[in-house]
Amino acid sequence: MRSQGQVRFIKFSSRIQAIAATVVVFLLVAWLITMGAMTFTQYTAERDRLALIDREAKVASAESRVTEYRAGIDSVATDLVRRQKFIEQMVDAHIGEVPDDLPQAETGTAAVSDSSAEAQRTIDKVSAAIPEATGLAKMEARQLAFVERLTRYADMRAAKTAAAIRRLGLNPNALLAGASDKQAEGGPYLSLATGKNGSLDPRFQRLGVSLARMDALQRSLAGIPQVQPANMDFISSGFGYRSDPFNGGAAFHAGLDFRGPTGAPIYAAAKGTVSFAGRKQGYGKCIEIDHGNGLMTRYAHMSRYRAKAGQKVVAGDVIGAIGSTGRSTGPHLHFEVRINDRAVNPRPFLEASPHVQQKTRAGA
Repeated sequence: MRSQGQVRFIKFSSRIQAIAATVVVFLLVAWLITMGAMTFTQYTAERDRLALIDREAKVASAESRVTEYRAGIDSVATDLVRRQKFIEQMVDAHIGEVPDDLPQAETGTAAVSDSSAEAQRTIDKVSAAIPEATGLAKMEARQLAFVERLTRYADMRAAKTAAAIRRLGLNPNALLAGASDKQAEGGPYLSLATGKNGSLDPRFQRLGVSLARMDALQRSLAGIPQVQPANMDFISSGFGYRSDPFNGGAAFHAGLDFRGPTGAPIYAAAKGTVSFAGRKQGYGKCIEIDHGNGLMTRYAHMSRYRAKAGQKVVAGDVIGAIGSTGRSTGPHLHFEVRINDRAVNPRPFLEASPHVQQKTRAGA
């Protein structure tokens, strides 16, 4: 280093150099392992998706469907009723009111099959061979067309939601890795079969996969902090390293501090379930909200609680009041966002999420 015309040297011993090299190698290996795991996960998901699409290409041909019709019209009618029930269950559970502008084949994704030509051949062959079953064949064609349009709609919604999550700096595939199936808690068994012997037409199976992905992504987006837990104009301490207010030493601050008067309301930053409400060392009176998929928010130094463990909340619900309990020098809210128990900076979410959420809802 050159200082006032003099050159000074800093020397590192061989031991320090070896330690530094070891740390660099360790970090590099850890990074490679992480990237490899993410690549494998994405590869597996893509492989499964392509396998499902491949099965779609092998659905029943017009000739085989005519054989089914010849074997028994009553059996075909029962199968179509079962399929219709499946469609209604899927719509009620995942979509609600069906939009008027479901995407057609030419506007959908290439990954979704188009059975319209084969369905028309089925109608023609059934009409020629079994005229009394023409109505059933037309009903089947309408069902298949509707299922494929619903699948395209779910894929488009999922892609739009995934893009919104990326704009917030998060990986949608990483959020899906810890998604909803782990949260299932039981209930009545409803078979998703559409054919006899419990079989499931691959086009209907494809619809179920697409709707499940759409739902999981939308839940992930809804769980990302989007409401300011307190007045953002009075942030007294940011995320990262700072001088500790008690001893002046360098310390890591895992959240944001919102200064405010004792008793001022604290709001839930996103939809979720209160997983903890009580005292925590250093945090004083504290509430934690589980938003699913490994995402959690923490609200500390409260003067009182307005929510309890197990309670479901939505973004903007009052869950407590600002205080100075725990390791605190004055009334404020300490707010943390954690993903898989790793603290991340809350500010980007709070600043970007409301705009992203609004844009996503408007374009849904």
